[in-house]
Order: sequence, then structure tokens, then C-alpha cells
Amino acid sequence: MSRSIFRRRTAASLTAVSLLALAAATPAFAQDEPSAAAPEGETEIVVTATKRETSLQDVPFSINAQTEAAIQRSGANTVEDLSRNVAGLSIQNLGPGQSQVSVRGVSAGQVVRDQPGVKEQVGVYLDESVISLSLFTPDIDLFDLNRVETLRGPQGTLFGSGSVGGTIRYITNQPNLNRVEGSVEANINVLAGGDIGGHLKGMLNVPLTDGVGLRAVGYYTQYGGFVDAIGPAGGENVNAGHRAGGRVSLTLQPAPGIRITPRILYQEIRANGFNRQEVYNLYANAFTAPPTVYDDREQYLLLREGFSDDTLLADLNVNIDIGSDLSLSSISTYINRDITVSRDASALTGSVSVDLGYPTAAVNLPSNLVDTTDLETYAQEVRISSDSSRPFNFVMGIFYSNTSRFYRQRLPTPGYDAFTDATLGAGTSAATRNGFPPNSPYNSDLPYDIEQLAGFGEGTWDITEQLHLTAGGRYYDFSEERGFVSGGLFSNLDNRTDRTSSSGFSPRVIMSYEPVDNLRFNAQASKGFRLGGVNDPLNLPLCSAQDAAIFGGFQDYDDESLWNYEIGVRGRRGGLNFAAAAFYTDISNLQVTLDAGSCSSRIVFNVPKAHTMGLEFELAAEPVEGLSFTLNGSLVEAEIDSTVVDGTGTVIAGLREGNRLPSVPRFQVSASTSYAFPVAEDAEAYVGASFQHVGSRYTQSSDQENNPRSFVSGLAFRGATGAGATVVDLKLPSYNYVNLSAGIDWTNGLGVMLYVTNLFDENALLSFDRERGGRARLGFNIGQPRQIGITVRKRFGR
Repeated sequence: MSRSIFRRRTAASLTAVSLLALAAATPAFAQDEPSAAAPEGETEIVVTATKRETSLQDVPFSINAQTEAAIQRSGANTVEDLSRNVAGLSIQNLGPGQSQVSVRGVSAGQVVRDQPGVKEQVGVYLDESVISLSLFTPDIDLFDLNRVETLRGPQGTLFGSGSVGGTIRYITNQPNLNRVEGSVEANINVLAGGDIGGHLKGMLNVPLTDGVGLRAVGYYTQYGGFVDAIGPAGGENVNAGHRAGGRVSLTLQPAPGIRITPRILYQEIRANGFNRQEVYNLYANAFTAPPTVYDDREQYLLLREGFSDDTLLADLNVNIDIGSDLSLSSISTYINRDITVSRDASALTGSVSVDLGYPTAAVNLPSNLVDTTDLETYAQEVRISSDSSRPFNFVMGIFYSNTSRFYRQRLPTPGYDAFTDATLGAGTSAATRNGFPPNSPYNSDLPYDIEQLAGFGEGTWDITEQLHLTAGGRYYDFSEERGFVSGGLFSNLDNRTDRTSSSGFSPRVIMSYEPVDNLRFNAQASKGFRLGGVNDPLNLPLCSAQDAAIFGGFQDYDDESLWNYEIGVRGRRGGLNFAAAAFYTDISNLQVTLDAGSCSSRIVFNVPKAHTMGLEFELAAEPVEGLSFTLNGSLVEAEIDSTVVDGTGTVIAGLREGNRLPSVPRFQVSASTSYAFPVAEDAEAYVGASFQHVGSRYTQSSDQENNPRSFVSGLAFRGATGAGATVVDLKLPSYNYVNLSAGIDWTNGLGVMLYVTNLFDENALLSFDRERGGRARLGFNIGQPRQIGITVRKRFGR
């Protein structure tokens, strides 16, 4: 679809939605009536997207709020599950605890484990504490959450860097000071062709004394594996794992108007492998003897793989009513995370060994790439806000954070030094170690120290009862220092320190108009930003001369910024809730992540200009009691507007004007229906079905050039000549999920639900995975197969 046609259709669609809303507003919206019931019978959804408690209807920008009841009925366990029901939200799943989030098409492509300097594009918060980390956004359990808020469009004014595309906020249930209550939940499930999984979760809330309450949550989830492996380390369901953790919150009200809530959270994730489906592997492919063709959900392993993530979060939230309808808030946060990614890099190391002329025994050595991240973050926010009946209300504050992130890579390959010295000359391995251990052809240490200071403010002026103006801005100043030391045969023997710094201002202006009750039109202009950084040096010993010339000249990359312009409408009447928005985003210096070909390196480019534009809509209706429908969708055009070329005028890695931004579906839609009906005086049954469609995507910008792509390894090994071409269509096909559920809820708090997800067992291709430009390994990260399960819940004290 051409850009002009797309723009005309988007404008026409928005006009139609607006006209329908206006028609519905007269006279129905003018009637005095209670707040429209949200799904699951709530009378009002209150959110804190503006850092003040506000009705969802009164938020002056595009927002989605998934309530606790809606999450439970949908069977969602992760933010990826939720994303399919939220317009404009996309998740790229790279395994447990390794997801990339994008909103409204603002995406730079796949960020991988060896790019610790890349900053996130969507901010993720647990209540008031920022927890986002590029690639390793914590996979927080959804049990005992009050809601999950998705704030679309840049939120740089109130939430700062990393919220350039939007913000996701996990809002937990707070301690109840007045009564004992609790809940337990148990689940067992089975995957098509895979393992049995399940979970056990519980919550207990206890008032300890007057003005003091404690809330404790604990959970354990066993993930069933569904990927089989061939090869020396092969086996069935090799990507099984678990998540376990809990949180404890204590709320104290020592005096009226004072609320103090310290909390501690710990969570661990373990995975025994990754959701990778192989297409080509150096050791077994269509050209080796014997030839190998991989089945769906199958990979090759010389070594077993693994992932671990230990997260500790401690925060202190203090709210004080200081009089005159003003409140003072202080949020102090400490985060400590230890992440280890252990990958079978035998094909990567082996491909280099073939190039260097090593004997077959050296090429066959198991090689384990171990990436570790040690993270410590301190953050402090202090703000003051007003909440009065006066025509002007505001929030303003300061934010400070200091992050220390130490990233290490090791490539232990027992016996490798002996082959190196025998092939390249005695003493070669020792001469290239640079202080690192033997038998590890690549090593690196990258300590980061990032400091941020910001001041922000936003106010809303009720010009009339129907017309409201919101304006605000954020000034930020940040500095980053990164060390880089490398050693081993594959390294450059680097020892350097790089520093970057940045400062700027991000404003936002919103105009809202309410012609009648429960109908609001919004128009806004807002700016977002993402901090820049420094690329790691290329692994020049692995690079071809061509790739070294193309990718070697890109060291620093600048801040990414964007301006977002949008108009939207939100309304409700009785059982009908609807929202729609049309937006245009002008992006400057888009940070695009690219695979640097044969170098086994990944770097970030700045693309001078790019844009996204589109339409998103959400509709929920309850035409008769017990019967409900929802429809959510987004149509997005996300394109590069500048062409990036090398010194010869050749377009680099697909960065061509008119090409799509990576990982973003043009069309995404979900629809669901449910019907609840009484089956006894104290019991209600329900049945439900949902359909989720995610359109086609590309993993990287370069994937849409010369596609389908022929990958030729040039490596003569195991009977292969190296001249054979593995042809792969790099356009990730669209996929559809159909989910079914049925259950019974009793008034005593007991509930039972049977469900099926991915009913037709679609093998969704989520992203494309390649090692050393495809010379070592090719494959896809894939979604979960059909799951059948039963969940039992019991609440008490409510």
C-alpha cells in the first residue's frame, strides 16, 4: 500500500469513527447515568497514568487498562499474552525473560544479548519503580495485579528516557488495612507434542494493627518445553524452565494523610534452552553427509543451553498529604539483577576454525558462549501534585538514577589453545589472551556507569467545564561511561574507555474537549527521546574485508528523538465502551540495530529520518446481560525516510527510504466474546472464545532486501562444499491464535476454568536468528504450541 493511500484510508477511518461517536453522543451521552460498567462488572477503572489517580475515561491520551478480572478470564500469564489484546502493542519473544516491547511501530529491530549499551524504547514500571532494561525486561508474574496499563505514544514528560514509544505499568494490589483476605491458584497444563507444566500461586493480606497492613504474594510456575534437539546434546523438550518468586508489601499509616509502603520483591527465572527452530547448522544441514532437514520445533545442539535471571527489587513509597489539596510523594528504588545466558556457540567457533584451516577435531570442539550481566540501579523520585476542584491541577518533581551494569562474555572451548598453537604457531594463544583465561578464543569485560538527572512537570487547566488544556515538559541530563577490554584469538585486544553525555527538553501539549458526559476528544503533540551510546568494536579477526569496511566506521550513535501528533476519541454509554486514535510520529536519528555480517558483531546506526502513522481502536460491548464482545486493533505504517549508504554509494543493510521498520506488524487485531449465565443460586458459568491476528514482520531492516535470501556459508565441512545455498524467506508470516475457555465461579470465591490456547497449534515464527551472518547457524524463534489446561482459584475474606 502506498503512503498516500494509507494516509487517506487512515484519515477516512478516523473521520468515520469520530462521526459515529458524535452520533451516539446525541442524545444518549447527554443523559445522566452511572459510570459505564467496565468488563467484569467494575463500575469504574481508576488509573495513575498521569501520576495522579484519574478515571480511565478522563485520561487525555491513548491508554489501555487490563484489569485483574480481565487478565484472569483471558488466561494471560505474561505481557506477551496481554499484548495480543492491546491495540498497538507488539512483543518480540526471544525466550523467557528476554522480550522486546514496541508500541505504535516505534522499533529499531532485534536487540540481542551482546548489545548491553542499547537503551529500551518502551518504559516498563512496577507501580512507581522503573524496571525496564533493553532486551531483559523482567517477565513479571501477573498474579494479584490490580491492572496493567499501556500508555501509547511518547511519555517522556512524566516517565523519561526509554518511554519513546510508550510505557507499560504493572500496578499491584496494595495492602488492605481493614481485613484479612487471601487467594490461591493452581494450574496444570499440557503442550501439544511437549511437556506438562503448571503453577501454584498464593496471596495473603493481614492487618497487623491499627494503620498497619501486610500483603504477601508467592508463586511458582513450571514451563513445559516444546522444542526437541538432535546432535550430541540432543533431547526432548529442551527449553523447559520455571519462574519462582514473591513480594511482600507493608503499608503504615502512622497519622491521617501519611502512607508509607516499603516493599521487597525477588524473582528467579530458569530456562534449560531456547525457543529456537533451526534451518541450517554448520554440523548438520542439507549439504552435509548425511543431509539433515529440520522438523518444526527442532534444533541442533553440541552443548545444552540455559538462561537464568535473579531479580531483587526493594522500594519505598511515601505519600504525605501536606494540605491545601497537595500531596508529596517520594519513591526510592533499588534493583539488583544477575543474568546469565549460556548458548551453544560451537557452530560459531567452528565456522571460524574452518576459515583458519583448523583440523576437523578442532572444528568439532564444544564451545559455550556465556554472557553475564550484573546490574545495580538506584533511583529516587520526589514530586508534588494537586488534586482539587479548582480549575488548575498539576504534578511536578525531580528524578535521579544511577545504574552500574557490568557485562561479561566468555567463550570457554576446552582444548582450543593446543589447536591454535599447532595451526597458527606456538605461543599464538598466549599472546592473544590479554589477561583472560586460556582456551577461550573470545572474552570481554564491559563496565557501564549511567547517571541521569531530570526535572519534570505537567499541569491541566480546565478552561471551561468541557474544554481542558494539559501542558508539561521534562528537562534531562545524562552521562555514560563505558569501559571495554577484550582478549582471545577472535578479539582486537581492546582496552578503552568511552564517554557520552546528553541533555535536552521534552514537551507535551494536549487539548481535550467533552461535548457531553462520557465523551472526550483529545488532540496532542508530544516529544520523546532515547539516549544514545557507543558501539562495541567489531571482532575484526572474524570480519571479511568487505564487512570490516562497511561496518567499521560507526562508533558513536546519537540520541533518538521523535515528535508524536495524534487525535483521539473515547466514550461510553451503559454497556458500550470505545476508543480510537490516529497518530503520526516523526522520528529523528532512529537507532536501528543491525547484524554486522561475518563479524559476529551487532551495531547500532542512526537513520536520520523515519516515521510511523496509523489508526488504533478498541471496542467493548455488552448488548444483553451476560453477553460481552471486545474488538481491538491497529493499522500501522512504519517506514524509513532516509537512505544510508557506504562510501561506494551502496545501501547499507536495508536502510533504504520506504523500507519498513523491523518487528512491527502492519495490522494486528483481536476479538473476543464471552457469555456468563447462572447455573445455580450461588454459581455462574461462562464460556468464551478469542481470536488474535498478528501481521507479517521483519526481524531486521536488512531482511526485506534481497528476500527470499540465499545464505552461502563458504565452509567446506562434513561433506558440504560450502557452495550450497540455504534459501530462507525472511518475511515473518502473519499468524492467528484461537483460544477457548469455560468455567464456573461460585459466590464463596471458588472458581474453575478449562481453557485451550492456540487451538489449531499454529507454529508462529516470532523472529529470525542467525550466527555469524548465517555462516554458522540459521533459525527462527518460535511461539508456544497448543496448550490445554485447567485452573482452580479460591478467594477468601472478600
